[in-house]
Amino acid sequence: MIPDKLKEVLAHEGVAAIATQSAAEAHLVNTWNSYLTLTNDERLLFPAGGMRITEQNVSRDNRVLLTVGSRDVPGHRGPGTGFLIRGRAAFLTAGPDFDSLKTRFPWARAVVEIRIESITQTL
Repeated sequence: MIPDKLKEVLAHEGVAAIATQSAAEAHLVNTWNSYLTLTNDERLLFPAGGMRITEQNVSRDNRVLLTVGSRDVPGHRGPGTGFLIRGRAAFLTAGPDFDSLKTRFPWARAVVEIRIESITQTL
């Protein structure tokens, strides 16, 4: 179940960071909270314009970490909150999820789908 506080964070602008693992090192890319779409079946979708290294890493190991936050949403100890999301990623280049996001983000070459495995509030 997606926490209401996370849904509130996604309604505010902020930077989201996505971590993947190559054979040699961790790799991070960023996107915006406003690009993240939470589906009815609790997946996260967002457009990929570049993210070629991320895609290569996901093809070898689909485990990802994603952090999102907003200073506008109250957290555990005051203003601002954030979340760590663990999941499994895939790059979609066809299908209804791709078509839907491609309409909103014409520059997207793919859609990143994250199947959420856990969510932890960090702030």
